[in-house]
Amino acid sequence: MPKLPSRPVRLVLVAVMLLAAAGSGALLRLGDGRKSDAMTFYGNVDIRETMPAFEVSGRITRIAVQEGARVRRGELLATLDDTSYAAALAQAEAAVANRKATLARMLAGSRPEEIAQAKATMDALKAQADNDGRVYRRLESLSRKSAASLQDRDNARAAFRTARDQYQAARQAYLLAVKGPRAEDIAAARAAWREAAAAVALARRNLDETKLHAPADGVIEDRILEPGDMASPATPVFTIALPSPLWVRAYVPEAELGRLRPGMTASVSTDSFPGTRYRGWIGYISPTAEFTPRTIESPELRTALVYRIRVYVCDPRGQLRLGMPATVRIDKTAPATGATGCLPDHDGGR
Repeated sequence: MPKLPSRPVRLVLVAVMLLAAAGSGALLRLGDGRKSDAMTFYGNVDIRETMPAFEVSGRITRIAVQEGARVRRGELLATLDDTSYAAALAQAEAAVANRKATLARMLAGSRPEEIAQAKATMDALKAQADNDGRVYRRLESLSRKSAASLQDRDNARAAFRTARDQYQAARQAYLLAVKGPRAEDIAAARAAWREAAAAVALARRNLDETKLHAPADGVIEDRILEPGDMASPATPVFTIALPSPLWVRAYVPEAELGRLRPGMTASVSTDSFPGTRYRGWIGYISPTAEFTPRTIESPELRTALVYRIRVYVCDPRGQLRLGMPATVRIDKTAPATGATGCLPDHDGGR
C-alpha cells in the first residue's frame, strides 16, 4: 500500500489546484469578455458607378480610354463628329452680328445727312405745292371770266392737291428723321439681338458637348460604344467606377442592432490581402428590416430579418474591388468617432 503524503504536503497540493482552477476561470472569463466586446459581420465591397453620355447626338469619331484606365475629373474620354455643330455656331454668330448692327443703328438715330436730305425734299415739295396753288387760283379766277377753260382749271387743281399731299408726306418723313426710331422699335431690336445671342450660346454649348469628359475621378469598367457608333443622350458610352466613397455592405440581426451606432470605428479585412486591415466606420444603418440576402451563409441568419449597414472604408492603395467579400469587425466598446485615418494596418495576419 503506497504511503500517503504528509498533511502539510497535501495542503500545498490542494492550494496549488485551487489557484490553477481560479486562474483558468479568470482566463475563461477574460476570453468571454473579449469575445463579447467584438462583433463580426460579413459582406461585400460596394462602390458607386456613373454612366456618362453625350448631351447631343452624333457619330463617335474617337474613344480616348480603355477599360481599366484611371481617369481624372474633366479628362477627355470621347469625341463626336462636330461638322454640323460648328456650322450651326457660325450661322448663329452671323445672325447675332446682324441683329447687333440693327440695334446699334436704331440707338444712334438718324444721321445729320439723312435729316438734311429729308428737309431739302420737304422744302422742294413745299415750293412746288405753293407754285401749283398759285397757278390753280389764277386759272380759277380766269375761268369765272371765261378767260380760261374749265379743263385747265381742273388740271391745275389736281396738280396742286398732288403737290400738297407730297409735301405733307415729306414733312412727316422729316419729323421722323429728327425724332429717330420709336422706343418700341428699339426694344424689339434689342429683344431680337438677345434672342440671337442666346442662339449663339446654345450652338456653342452643343459644339462643346461633342466632347465627353469624365464627370469624376474613377476607373473605366466598360466601353459600351465604339468609334463609328451613333451616340445620343439616352445611350451611355462608359461605365465608370467611383473609388470614393468606398464601403462594405453588410447585414446585422436585430439582436445586434442596439449595439451599433453611426460613427463607430471598424476594422475591415479581405482574403485577397491577408494581414492587411483597413480602417472604417459605420456610416449608415438602415431604418427598415429586410429578409436576409442569399449571399448570407450563416444558418441562424438564413431565414431571419436583418438590417443593412454601410461601413465606409479607407483604401488609399486602391486594393479593394467591387463585390470583393470582406469581414467587418466592430469593437462595441470603441467610441463613435467616425473616420480616424486612411492608412491600412498590417498586423501579421492576426
